[in-house]
Amino acid sequence: MLNRKTKKKLDSLINEMNVNLENNYKDLAHDALKELDRQVTEMAASGELKGKYYERYRNLVDDTKRRLANYHH
Repeated sequence: MLNRKTKKKLDSLINEMNVNLENNYKDLAHDALKELDRQVTEMAASGELKGKYYERYRNLVDDTKRRLANYHH
């Protein structure tokens, strides 16, 4: 089970990224994605994010990176 604090932190970053994408703020969307990637990696290393939860967030980060690969000025 994913604890509430961890889920809230990651979901907040996902929301920030999605809002920036919807409003066409490319740089801010990329920054939010980088922060999300960093948080997922750190939380996995510290043991806060494990198993299926890690896979779910890692897949989301990786899929978004592929989708934004050509999303720049």
